[in-house]
Amino acid sequence: MTTSTTASFTALRDQLTTAATHFAGDTDAVAGILTGIVDDVDRALREQLEIFPVCHHSPASALAMARRLHEKRPSVIYLELCEDLRPMLDELRNCKLPVAVQAWAGELDGFPKEWAPLSVVAPITEASAEYQAIAYALDTPGVELVLVDRSTDHVFQWTPAEPAEPAEQPDSAEAALHGDAVGIEIGDMRPHFAELEQHLLHHGKVRHWSEWWDQYVEQPLADADYDTYRQVMVLIGSLFRRLRRTDLDRDEDRERYMWTRMREHLAATGADPADCLYICGAFHAASRVEQFGLAAQAPFEITPRSATQWQYGLIPSSHSAIEAQFGLASGSVSIAAATWSKGLRRTGIKPFQLSGQAAKAKRGKVKPLPAAPAAADKLTGFLSSPPQLDSLDEAELLEWSVDIVRLARRNGYLASTADAIAIFETSILLAGMRNRTRPTPYDFQDAAITCIEKDHTPGRRDVRRLCEILLGGDRIGQVGYAALPPLAQDVLDRLAPLGLDLSKRTVQRCLLDLHTDKHLQPCSDLLWILRRLMPSDAVRPIMGARALGERSIQESWDLAIGKHQRSLVQIGYEGVTLEQVLEQRLRRAVNEPDATAAVALAAVEDALLYLGSSRLADELGNRAVELLAAERSVDDAPEVLRRIRLLLNYFRSTEAGLPEWCGRFVTAGYAHYCTLLPTAFTDEDTGVRPVAAMLGFLFGMENLALSLGCDHTQLELAVLQSHPEAPAKVALLWATRYQLGLLTLPELRTRCDDMLANPLVVPAFPQYLSGFIQAMDPVPTLKPFIVEVLSKAFGRLPDSVLLPWLPKLITTLKGQAGELIPSLTREAGRTFPATLPAIEAWVPPWLAAPKPLAVLSVADGGPAADLLRAHPAGCDALADLLGYAGGWQEAGPTTSKALTALLDKHPTTATALAELLPSA
Repeated sequence: MTTSTTASFTALRDQLTTAATHFAGDTDAVAGILTGIVDDVDRALREQLEIFPVCHHSPASALAMARRLHEKRPSVIYLELCEDLRPMLDELRNCKLPVAVQAWAGELDGFPKEWAPLSVVAPITEASAEYQAIAYALDTPGVELVLVDRSTDHVFQWTPAEPAEPAEQPDSAEAALHGDAVGIEIGDMRPHFAELEQHLLHHGKVRHWSEWWDQYVEQPLADADYDTYRQVMVLIGSLFRRLRRTDLDRDEDRERYMWTRMREHLAATGADPADCLYICGAFHAASRVEQFGLAAQAPFEITPRSATQWQYGLIPSSHSAIEAQFGLASGSVSIAAATWSKGLRRTGIKPFQLSGQAAKAKRGKVKPLPAAPAAADKLTGFLSSPPQLDSLDEAELLEWSVDIVRLARRNGYLASTADAIAIFETSILLAGMRNRTRPTPYDFQDAAITCIEKDHTPGRRDVRRLCEILLGGDRIGQVGYAALPPLAQDVLDRLAPLGLDLSKRTVQRCLLDLHTDKHLQPCSDLLWILRRLMPSDAVRPIMGARALGERSIQESWDLAIGKHQRSLVQIGYEGVTLEQVLEQRLRRAVNEPDATAAVALAAVEDALLYLGSSRLADELGNRAVELLAAERSVDDAPEVLRRIRLLLNYFRSTEAGLPEWCGRFVTAGYAHYCTLLPTAFTDEDTGVRPVAAMLGFLFGMENLALSLGCDHTQLELAVLQSHPEAPAKVALLWATRYQLGLLTLPELRTRCDDMLANPLVVPAFPQYLSGFIQAMDPVPTLKPFIVEVLSKAFGRLPDSVLLPWLPKLITTLKGQAGELIPSLTREAGRTFPATLPAIEAWVPPWLAAPKPLAVLSVADGGPAADLLRAHPAGCDALADLLGYAGGWQEAGPTTSKALTALLDKHPTTATALAELLPSA
């Protein structure tokens, strides 16, 4: 199609060329842009298929759309939206707007694995042109709605492989309703040219782009006729398009895609283009691609979709979520909704609304504005005439001022009637300074902040947020029961016995008496699974707990499932029931490339707690054995030790006993940790706590490991090969050698006394002490000795040494052994006296003189004494080990006088036994 301008726009083209000659230094460049945007308007208006340019969530576009649909009554509507989202639009009638149509993929085939999960959302509000078109098409018999934009699969096919910059975290839960999904919008009307945007904001005397758009585009076009609206929107879209340099290729591919789909549909159905309407962003309406128009013959190859399986659904949205995702100013969507409602009241247009949604007051249908001839020049008059200034609506501004003061007082501000008057006058003043006769909601917001918000915010809402609530509020949508995935419906059905309306966004408290009402047990089981899968504040237990081998007889819950409906919907994409989703997640967790033995043990615990599946627990346990044998790091040793102890205690209390995988895990862990122990002792990157956990596993599981075939010599060799240098690990090694009998308690006491007497070692003594405290888990018999060492340190060290040393001791113990301090405190409580008078006379056991050994009497003869005397080597070796230097005693009489006297006094038993033995 030719791009020459028709006679309708020749005069405007000449005016712009003359202006470029007089005011621009580079005449050709400026004239090319100015005349080019006129050519784009002319081209869009002369297209056989009527193009309706829109802006995302624009009340002016929505008003123009409703008016045009009443006038034209098209039979086919082509809408710029991902084509595979079409089936979900029928479910909008079961929802409360705003909601977002979502496509989600958890398992990827054809995309980088690190992108998972993929998510695309297209938010829809009532004050949007796309919703008006959808409502008209779905509720009007004989009208076909065709989505022509690229599929959600192509959205990521056309995405660069480089990772995107991480998005900023939203400030509130409502703003995070879309999660990290990619947003699809119809009509991104914002200049991607920083200098131009700053120029417009500066000269428009506004703070952000949303305010500029509302003041200079939305308000003038709200009451404009259809031709003026179309020409102005295409003009702005063309200007922004010609100034953009980034992502233009991807946008042009979208335009080629959409025109190709529309030509295919017209060829397949034989529809008359005169009865069709193409709704797209104003940016795309000014397209210059060779596939533009129905008469174009340029081909475009649409690549096939990948093998990724996409799930579709609806999730709740909110005004703040839309603003956060698309970079709009806070409160702009709420203000747009208020403008839409005001425009409906002013014009009398009857909006289109899907049947099944909440009915609103009926509005009379406005008389259609007279349509101008096709391609008539409305731009010249619109651009050359000054803007029509709205008169001051004192009643509306006064109502706003009074209401914001009332709302501020409810939120803790010390506002008064004087503040309401000040807000009223300041709004008018600010509007005058910005060349506006009528204050806008943004002027009112600035005035309220200036007059009410002083030095601090007394509550959780500032004045800016209160103004947003007053002018429309952050409306939050909701997906109806019929539009929920089967899993979400199943959850609500199974929780019905609770008697709560779980669709509410408020927090609801429920009490479950499981001892009296046995039928509530399935609800309890389901709530615990929801607790595991959903955000922590969605399902929160107040009373009751669930652990291995433990069940509560009463439970109390705070439920906010309606507030976290998005999470429940996304869980519904993963399966049909919660149990299936949890089982899939557990299997996926243990098979991830970065899975560890601790993760697998946690999965085993969850399988037993929430699913009660021994089969799944055995499968995950076998995977835990494989992961433990393959690990080359011991950083997870504390978590592994804690979880395997818990599981062993649980299985020992069951009728079936220990499963086979538990034995293999213990033997594999014993050999694995013995092998890594020397390296862990010397590795600087390995902390003392993981080494202590390894020793806790080796000493605590040794009996079971030895019974299953492990060799104790392997542990002794590993300890003998360990030569740490860090003070904490040295102390831990001493405790280990003491446990193995390679170091006696007197030798250990001597080493610690030497350290306390050495001024060069005293500064590092807290590190040694930290190692000893970490050893309390693998060597619990060392607790009295640790109390002794601490007591000696505080008793012997002078204040000049102790005072600088004490902060380091506290920080070291807090950082490295905080969880073990209570155990040490209890041991100290058993060692020291409980009363003050007793302390004065108390002598520490390590300072008290040892009691003299009692003189042993000569043992009487007998079978045991005769056996030991016949084989003295064992007793001699034990005496040497214990340091006992005594010798063998002389044998006493072979008979016991006490025993003989007892038998003489009671001969009946001996006589009976003598009679019994011969008979045996």
